[in-house]
Amino acid sequence: MPALVCVARIGAAHGVRGAVKLWTFTEDPFAIRRYGPLLSKDGKRQFEVATAREAKDHLVATFTGVTTRDEAERLNGIELYVPRDKLPATDADEYYHTDLIGLAAVTTGGEALGRVLAIHNFGAGDIIEIAPLMGTTLLLPFSNAVVPEVDIAGGRVVIALPQEIQGEDPTASRPGEGN
Repeated sequence: MPALVCVARIGAAHGVRGAVKLWTFTEDPFAIRRYGPLLSKDGKRQFEVATAREAKDHLVATFTGVTTRDEAERLNGIELYVPRDKLPATDADEYYHTDLIGLAAVTTGGEALGRVLAIHNFGAGDIIEIAPLMGTTLLLPFSNAVVPEVDIAGGRVVIALPQEIQGEDPTASRPGEGN
């Protein structure tokens, strides 16, 4: 089975005629209609968007064959996927999260840090999560300053560790210490 990419998540039922709230993870929320049938994570169920309209921060959508509130309620929480090859090509400095997850993370000096575990966005920009070879997980801004190079073909991202993480000069005085 080809690699699948999560493009949406079905939310709560909306109204009584089978509509649901639909949270999309695509740049254009309506793009999900252009990808053909959407699949469940295991690929065993297919969903075809019949209608979609914009709401505050999501879409209100109906799926072919889903006509009652009870049927819509049973879909709540299902993530919808499409094969990776159905997605449009990305621009320079633009990446699908799925293409980054699993890449090796190395420092600007070539030292192994670990692997890319996830990309998050909590509202203030993308965060790259690195599962280190040892120690605690690193959460870093996914910016050109911190991630100066993404080499998908080479299977790695280069991380310029911020000064606070590299470690401070142990001989420097710290705030609150007498000079």
